[in-house]
Amino acid sequence: MNILVILGHPSKGSFNHAIANTVIETLASNGHEVLFHDLYEEKFDPILSGQEIPKGASLEGIITEHCNEISKAEGIVIVHPNWWGQPPAILKGWIDRVIRAGVAYEFKEGDSGEGIPTGLLKAETALVFNTSNTLRERELQMFGDPLEILWKNCVFDFCGVKNFHRKMFGVIVTSKLEERLGWLKEVKETVDMYFPHKF
Repeated sequence: MNILVILGHPSKGSFNHAIANTVIETLASNGHEVLFHDLYEEKFDPILSGQEIPKGASLEGIITEHCNEISKAEGIVIVHPNWWGQPPAILKGWIDRVIRAGVAYEFKEGDSGEGIPTGLLKAETALVFNTSNTLRERELQMFGDPLEILWKNCVFDFCGVKNFHRKMFGVIVTSKLEERLGWLKEVKETVDMYFPHKF
């Protein structure tokens, strides 16, 4: 399978990078083709211009490349920290510029945009791995887990990807090595479950 992996974290030594590396190694070991983008390393420009918004707009080469990759992807994995209940701005900009009309979704002919969209992504499964410094119980009680709503409902279900799994790891700031190794083992097991070895 052709799996797209997107990482949004600025620090090379972060646990997010360790997660992404585990994802990539597991996918490759299972015989899948991996397309990987470290958005910070690549200095992805998150700013969506007004001229770029309309369906069929002329796009920069790098955005066309990202659009082509997500259109062809048979699976998608996103890795990022929980910042203010949201992805980092660079990743939100990636959503704005790449998850676009005519690429990830479309409305029926004659629909002015207020109707129910048709998802265009061919990926059957999307995984999202997050890190947080907030206890899960407090996250749910105080904030209602906005990242689950964003990725599951607003992005992937909207774009036709119905098989979705998300896992939040934390508290990162106080975690010990043994705990992090256990989390990476869980990442590997999750990837193995959703993208098993190709025979």
